[in-house]
Amino acid sequence: MNISSDSTVNKLILLFILEKIEIPLSENSILDICSSRNNWINYMECKEILLSLLEVGFIYNIDQNNDEARYNITYEGRNCLSHFYRRIPISLREEITDFTKQNRLYLKRSQEYIADYEKLEDGSYNLKLKIRSPFDSEPMFNIEFRAPSRSSAINAVKLWREKAPSIYENVYESLIEED
Repeated sequence: MNISSDSTVNKLILLFILEKIEIPLSENSILDICSSRNNWINYMECKEILLSLLEVGFIYNIDQNNDEARYNITYEGRNCLSHFYRRIPISLREEITDFTKQNRLYLKRSQEYIADYEKLEDGSYNLKLKIRSPFDSEPMFNIEFRAPSRSSAINAVKLWREKAPSIYENVYESLIEED
């Protein structure tokens, strides 16, 4: 449900979402959550609100070098939200809270486990798989290799979000000795 055309309430909604989700989100993820999946804020207004909240210092972005920047709430944003969150209808606060509880792990994985592929001249596909820290711009783990076909590249991308933690753990334990 699109609650309001009130810009102030929509800013509070976006701050509330960022506080409840507890992880930095890309602009695309924010737009998807607010506009596409839930229709809480219209798409264009959501983009404007994001920039407005960034300008006043209620959110900040984590520059990801060549990757998409991610946004999180600042102390000032939390402070503002704590004073005015009651302007967000309770039914919407409950809906947002439920949504974030149900989707936090998926959203975290989609932000931290990055997978992409591109076709090479010889017909094979180059896979680029990364694990990035939620609060750092540098990848914790980066692997690149070739897949023989598009279907195998697509399958690897799909499996990456599920298997990335165990792959990282296996590689780390195999190569790094603890003192």
